[in-house]
Amino acid sequence: MVEGARPATGASPAPDAAGLGRARATGFLVPAMLLILVFLVVPAAWTIYLGVTNYRLTGLAAANPEIVGLDNYTQALGDERFRTSLLLTLQFVLGSAVIGQAGLGFAIAFALRDRRGPLRRLVEGLVLLSWILPSSVVAFLWIALLDRDAGTLNALLGIPGMAWLLDYPMLSIIIFNTWRGTAFSMMLYAAALENVPRSHLETARLAGASTWQQLRDVVFPRIRGHVLTNLLLISLWTFNDFAPFLITAGGPEQRSEILPVYVYKVALSGGELGFGAAISFLMLLINLVIALVYLRMLGRRKEPA
Repeated sequence: MVEGARPATGASPAPDAAGLGRARATGFLVPAMLLILVFLVVPAAWTIYLGVTNYRLTGLAAANPEIVGLDNYTQALGDERFRTSLLLTLQFVLGSAVIGQAGLGFAIAFALRDRRGPLRRLVEGLVLLSWILPSSVVAFLWIALLDRDAGTLNALLGIPGMAWLLDYPMLSIIIFNTWRGTAFSMMLYAAALENVPRSHLETARLAGASTWQQLRDVVFPRIRGHVLTNLLLISLWTFNDFAPFLITAGGPEQRSEILPVYVYKVALSGGELGFGAAISFLMLLINLVIALVYLRMLGRRKEPA
């Protein structure tokens, strides 16, 4: 090659752009891979193994567990309590995540999109506060709010003796989870709305479009990816959420016993680790189905009309 000549533009990039070398690059990856192995891969493999055994916390099955094959899975699928818990979990996800957190989060973000100043900071601060507080603290606050004898809500409404947690357990945990989880959706939608040109909304408004028409024709097409990503994340988080146990413990009479609470009662309170592990694996499969549905919808966003 003539001195000073430029390399061909089609030349492939250097295999080690950072200049670390394979050994040092591998050294950087090993700690992260070990953490993934210890905290993700090993527990997942152990759960799958337990799911095909009769392993218990105590007794002979704890010392000498036996392989029972798919018995735990067939027992779970045929268990009316499992099916009821699954239905309650889907109601919990739909009510508190899809409708509650996503809907309220978008409403707050859209209402504050053009506001600057102390009001916006106050509202965002209050919403974020409910998100960053520990679940145990939030649960205590909601128990104090909904208590039958000395609850704040009953005092405000003037209806002493109303047992919200006993008469409306599912509604109580849905509102509880909506209140404490709305902040994530609000922040995500607030960032997404920044990408919607205000000139487009103004043009639509001058053309006589209603607020709903502006949302349908201008806003939602531009933030559809953000909406689906948010729904995917909060749906999975809510499906696996154990916090409602802190205010209702799955009661009364299992009327708010969502799947994470059911697994806790079966595996730890009941000592049936094998059966509980099988239910946990079924929950993993349901999570995968939910994720695939959302990812399929995200993929369609890039397909031509």
